[in-house]
Amino acid sequence: MKIASKYIVPLVLLTLFSCGGSGDDPTPEPEPEVPVPLAATLVFPDNNEECTEGVIVSDTESQVTFQWAASENTDDYTLTIQNLETGVETSSSTSNTELQVTLNRGTAYSWIVVSSADGTNETATSETWRFYNAGAAIENYAPFPAYDPYPEMGIEVVSGNISLQWEGSDLDGDSLSYSVYLDTANPPTTLLGGTASTNIDATLEADTIYYWQVISTDSAGNSSTSEIFEFRTSS
Repeated sequence: MKIASKYIVPLVLLTLFSCGGSGDDPTPEPEPEVPVPLAATLVFPDNNEECTEGVIVSDTESQVTFQWAASENTDDYTLTIQNLETGVETSSSTSNTELQVTLNRGTAYSWIVVSSADGTNETATSETWRFYNAGAAIENYAPFPAYDPYPEMGIEVVSGNISLQWEGSDLDGDSLSYSVYLDTANPPTTLLGGTASTNIDATLEADTIYYWQVISTDSAGNSSTSEIFEFRTSS
């Protein structure tokens, strides 16, 4: 059967209009990537030193100006200070490279600076520095509380024999000895042993949460207690 030609043209036109397109739609430009901020370099207070340059505001407090070098690709900095005796942390943000903070005198602290940038969630963290904020004259300072533990806080390790490790330092350069407490209770009260090294061996049960703590004592008899470290063993 033949189809009349008058029906063919409209059908072709309909096909052209239905399937055609301009083909000129622009491809969206990708958003430019925001450069990742780099870690700041700490300047003051000096690492493992006594800070004597604070402005005394009372018998118990002084104001210390923390300083660091500007880091690339950074819009803001967060200064976090930890009281090494109480474990309490305080944080403050600034777009500058220094910040004045009121601290307790005669107290050991650690501090870090976190760099951040607008348009990205990526951050960069500086080294951790420790210092002793000067108080009344002291002939011999207590050692810094033990830090940088292994196992690290909250991680899981294999049960069995393990070497607990940490770092220690003393402003006066005195030799240090350590008493290590390890327990399944918090706070730990079971003495694992004493050592002049910064490590001690322990035997761990499987599928158990352990808490441990280090008491550092210098040759003058001054001592300091670390925060309580925690880890878990695998099943």
